[in-house]
Amino acid sequence: MTAPMLFSPLTLRDVTLKNRVVVAPMHQYAGEKGFPTDWHLMNAGRFAVGGAGLVIVESTKVERRGCGTVGDLGLWDDAVVPQFRRLSDFIRAHGSVPGIQIGHSGRKARRFRPWEGAKPLVPSPEIDDWEAWELVAPSALADPGDPEPRALSRAEIPDVVEAWGRAAARADAAGFDMLEIHGAHGYLIHQFLSPMANRRNDDYGGTEENRRRFAIEVTECVRANWPQHKPLFLRLSVEDDAGWGPDENVALARIVKDLGIDVIDCSSGGMRGSPVVGTGPVGYGYQVPYAEKIRAEAGLMSMAVGLIVHADQAEEILQRGQADLIALARELLYNPNWPLDAALKLGVEDAYELMPPAYSFWLSKRAKAVEELTPSTYQRGIDAVS
Repeated sequence: MTAPMLFSPLTLRDVTLKNRVVVAPMHQYAGEKGFPTDWHLMNAGRFAVGGAGLVIVESTKVERRGCGTVGDLGLWDDAVVPQFRRLSDFIRAHGSVPGIQIGHSGRKARRFRPWEGAKPLVPSPEIDDWEAWELVAPSALADPGDPEPRALSRAEIPDVVEAWGRAAARADAAGFDMLEIHGAHGYLIHQFLSPMANRRNDDYGGTEENRRRFAIEVTECVRANWPQHKPLFLRLSVEDDAGWGPDENVALARIVKDLGIDVIDCSSGGMRGSPVVGTGPVGYGYQVPYAEKIRAEAGLMSMAVGLIVHADQAEEILQRGQADLIALARELLYNPNWPLDAALKLGVEDAYELMPPAYSFWLSKRAKAVEELTPSTYQRGIDAVS
């Protein structure tokens, strides 16, 4: 039997993923002054044990003022490296490739956690570096009701670019084998790209070419500090419904392809207010067309994400050539063992071997011993009702 594409390996530079299932980066807001905690070890570890080919640790900030909220992770200090290595080692030990996303929130920094309302933070005793946690952006423009950020001066921008490079070097020192640059969702890189957020009149603003400059320089700096044998992804809001759309992203993808980007992670939204808002009907696979367009028109591998929930749905996306990788987020919070569940539904031989022996032995033993057994998560496919 031919193995489903979802469970076929994929080699990116010198790194081979055992399958095409990717755990998308998901903020946990559980860090302590940038350091990961046991929560992060548990969270990443359960996805690795669940059988995913690639586990991407949440957006980790390249400098302190880039933190979105209390509890963000950071790679702005060498002291954090051993704690991050603990995560990468654990992910790798249980059969997955460890990845990490690096980012900067720009004007969307210094906010309450989402479940606390996501409004702008106010000074409090537990934030002992309030002044250092400065809001910066390409231009002094804010979303309605938000505090105004300070526009970065032309002289400051190279230092911010270098912060991305230093973070990439620390991610390598921490043992990660895949790195993603966060250029989407209304954060700093996206702010530079956007004609809505970027009103500069120097060489970082105005024309589309100038607005791309920051993203290109960050990519160059990160690639220079990230080993050539390790893959580099870039997440983009392919449609933000605010003037930065699919054609502009195709043009950017063609440029960064030659600068060492291996995969475009295709998302959307984020420029109109703090939440990430899709621009079309939010339904199964609503962002897949963006991955398909980037892949076809930029000649670059793409990763699809966004309400990809069922095994047959994910397999069909790959079979149709709409994407090369399938990323899941909230569905994995619902079911961390989704890769195993999907492998069983797609008829993968030795599906239980996706998991470590302490799990695979007992689950395969049960499956062999009980002829009529329906797992609690079982559903035949996306169109099934029971």
